Amino acid sequence: MSMKFVRLSACAAMILASGVAYAQQPAAAPAQPATQDLVGVDPDWTKLCQTDPQTSKEICYVTRIFGAKSDQPFLMLAIIDPKGAPERIIQVRLPLGVPLKPGFRFGVDKGAVESGAFEVCTPNDGCVGVAKVKSAFVDGMKKGEKLSIIVKNPSGAEATALIPLAGFGKAFDGPAVDPKVAEERQKKLQEDLQKKADEERKRLESTAAPAAPAPAAPAHK
Repeated sequence: MSMKFVRLSACAAMILASGVAYAQQPAAAPAQPATQDLVGVDPDWTKLCQTDPQTSKEICYVTRIFGAKSDQPFLMLAIIDPKGAPERIIQVRLPLGVPLKPGFRFGVDKGAVESGAFEVCTPNDGCVGVAKVKSAFVDGMKKGEKLSIIVKNPSGAEATALIPLAGFGKAFDGPAVDPKVAEERQKKLQEDLQKKADEERKRLESTAAPAAPAPAAPAHK
């Protein structure tokens, strides 16, 4: 298994793609603040494990999708734990349009800031960034309140996303979720997000519809 990034399931990829759609709203949408608190789009962190066919060792990863609102997926975070390796891997996925350089920075609360690099941007995966960290950094995430992800936006300005870490430690140290259960959760989430997106689209279409012309005034004789 490549250590560059974890391949999403098809359903999770669709969820992330819906985040790309939200991020590419017309320019008339309100500008996003430079620092923004994100919330979990899915109910909790999910831990999955599998065997690396190259090393025959177990690899676990803990993931969660975040957004400005609970129905607007924007960022996916994965913490990858290759069993027996001295380092862990932080992976972030953001919508297309994020500049590949200078990469991204991240840190827990007011602790030291680490750096990562974007590897690739594709329509299916968005922009994928990875960084290797020591196990001590992950231990800090277990005890911390927020993880900051700092990137440059398309205009070159710096933007910071603050990710809540509540529940991360329990998920990271706990048992893995059955893949079938995880897939069912993702399908349910995708259905709920699609329903909300359809409702929002209809609302925008109704408010954007041009008003009917007023009836012409009768001609005076």
